[in-house]
Amino acid sequence: MTGTRESDLISVITTDHREVERIFTELESQQGTPEHRRALADHVIIELVRHSVAEEQFVYPAARRALDNGDELADHEIEEHAEAERVMKDLEDVPATDARFDELLGKLMADIRHHIGDEETDLLPKLRQACSAEELQELGEKVLRAKKLAPTRPHPSAPDTPPANRILGPGAGLIDRMRDALSGRGKQE
Repeated sequence: MTGTRESDLISVITTDHREVERIFTELESQQGTPEHRRALADHVIIELVRHSVAEEQFVYPAARRALDNGDELADHEIEEHAEAERVMKDLEDVPATDARFDELLGKLMADIRHHIGDEETDLLPKLRQACSAEELQELGEKVLRAKKLAPTRPHPSAPDTPPANRILGPGAGLIDRMRDALSGRGKQE
């Protein structure tokens, strides 16, 4: 069965962006217990890491191939991912009762919102123009598959370009999912 417009690259990426923004809005409301806020932060980190890994494996290589300034755009996006990943790594073990939690969370939200804005106003429209509907569909399906195998924890020193990220990512993802299962991380309250 062929995919639907909902699983084309642009829809997959923008759906992820809306989900992250929904979680950010809930975190900004300052509602819930510290444990709930920590669980939300863990959930958004998991989603951001998976999203970033999938983009680095498939979206940015496609941009490099299809766009005149693809190398420049991809390098910029990867640089933003690296900065966000460092913030996520710092945030990973900070209790929600610690003042650094809101400080790091605020930095992460600002960085990610800027990144989303860049992608949605520049990169994604250019890819929509440069790629056929079939290419966008295939890329969207690859991104969805990659997210299932991707790591769930930030690994700032891991490779972020093919082929190394495609080789090492699934192994790191397996280890992360095992750690999450044992610790209960990522389970919704």
